Amino acid sequence: MSLVLTRPEISMPQMAFMTDAAQEILQFAADSVDEGFETALVTLVEIRGGAARALGAQMAVRRDGLYCGYVSGGCTEAAVAAEALQAIAGGNDRFLRLGEGSRFFDIVLPCGGGITLAIHVLRDNLSLRSVLEGLKSRRRMGLRYDAGAQSLEVAAFPAKDAWDGEHLSRGYRPRPRLLLSGRSIEAERTAKLAASTGYEVVRREDGANLLGGALPDHDMAVVLLHHDLDLELPVLRAALDGNPFYIGALGSSKTHERRSAALKELGYEQAAIDRIKAPIGVIAKARDANTLALSVLGDVAAAYAISR
Repeated sequence: MSLVLTRPEISMPQMAFMTDAAQEILQFAADSVDEGFETALVTLVEIRGGAARALGAQMAVRRDGLYCGYVSGGCTEAAVAAEALQAIAGGNDRFLRLGEGSRFFDIVLPCGGGITLAIHVLRDNLSLRSVLEGLKSRRRMGLRYDAGAQSLEVAAFPAKDAWDGEHLSRGYRPRPRLLLSGRSIEAERTAKLAASTGYEVVRREDGANLLGGALPDHDMAVVLLHHDLDLELPVLRAALDGNPFYIGALGSSKTHERRSAALKELGYEQAAIDRIKAPIGVIAKARDANTLALSVLGDVAAAYAISR
């Protein structure tokens, strides 16, 4: 009797849903493991020349072919998922080089450079669950991948995402929160736009403390869209006493002079007052609510991109 060995069937890659949000990618991976699917986490660990995504960009791929996330501009993800499915079938981690220096001559990155991806076949989802729980509690979290040990562990939030050829340190921030104070149409449109672009929005109309006495943290932005300085002051005081990555207030330069004078009377130094972006936004003299909302969110997004 002869023994016929067959390779396990490998599914065709298919995008489950479109997202590049780290928390959603980790959630998909953790849920897939709970549902009984062998799953791989793919991470961009090296960039040669230009790249569409930053170091640490991720995808999650499960045994039935479904995947989510991006490690490039969208042109390579199906091929990456196919390679991850091979790794899952083999049960071992691997590296994949694309673009410059790659064995895949038919895959050309639009930026003209090259990237290296680490494909980690998850042995469990404990570290992912720990990170997700921390993020839900608005704590910054970290993961450390050891290529030699093929392991993934919870770590402290790193100063920056980094790869040394053997170990990856990857940081995860809670969903950015927009603390919005104002009852105007501008506030309404800004809140809707922020929510549609992934921000968690907390809005109050009466100028009361938006966090019930707590101070804004590093992953929060404070936006004041009032036409009344008296309503602004309680929110501004909480913002200046906290550490939000952005503080912005509606009004002209003359309005800001009066705002600054009021804050100085309350004991705030000029260096603290200078943290306030006023007039708010990136578009000078926005004259309608939709344009102002775009202007404000552009300003907030730019500040978030360079914060850590």
